[in-house]
Amino acid sequence: MKALIIGATGATGKDLVNTLLRDPDYAGVVIFVRRTSGIHHPKLTEVLTDFDKMDPIEGQINGDVWFSCLGTTLKAAGSKEKQWHIDYEIPLEFARIARRNGVGQMVLLSSYGASPHSKVFYSKMKGELEEKMKGLGFEKLIIFKPGLLLRKDTDRLGEKISASVIGFLNRLGIIRKFRPMPTEILAEKLAKVPKVCANGVHVMELDGIFEI
Repeated sequence: MKALIIGATGATGKDLVNTLLRDPDYAGVVIFVRRTSGIHHPKLTEVLTDFDKMDPIEGQINGDVWFSCLGTTLKAAGSKEKQWHIDYEIPLEFARIARRNGVGQMVLLSSYGASPHSKVFYSKMKGELEEKMKGLGFEKLIIFKPGLLLRKDTDRLGEKISASVIGFLNRLGIIRKFRPMPTEILAEKLAKVPKVCANGVHVMELDGIFEI
């Protein structure tokens, strides 16, 4: 299979790239990035991309399955408008091009609690994106909605505190389905799922992701 990725330089995206490069079922991996990733591998193709002007690279959005791991925080984006552009508009436009080019499978990294009816901006944004993706007619659409992710060397204090609290409760046998997931494990599941799921729309959540 030939895989395409946006969001390849984020924590989960980096782990996904490495996982796909090791996987013999993936003959090629194409990553679309704003600046070079520094990764060199015979299976890897890197496409430098201006995500605000994707016309020049439309012809390279061609493969068997594409993975959307693109996302940012409100703090990093600087405003809700910019976060909406990065988390919603860019993946949706990429998806439309991919579908026009005949890409049949999509794996979308969303978030637990995402819903178009949510009153929380982030959850509503992610939920609305999920609904839009469902309407594009991919033969196979797999939506991942994990809980707290454990990123290597994270500098996010909130993540560290949440992981410690939830980890402690898990050891007591409480809210086990909410146990934090290392991004390396999530990447393995993202890479595996197109190979084991039938056509249609599939939603993977929380502890169900560990069982894939």
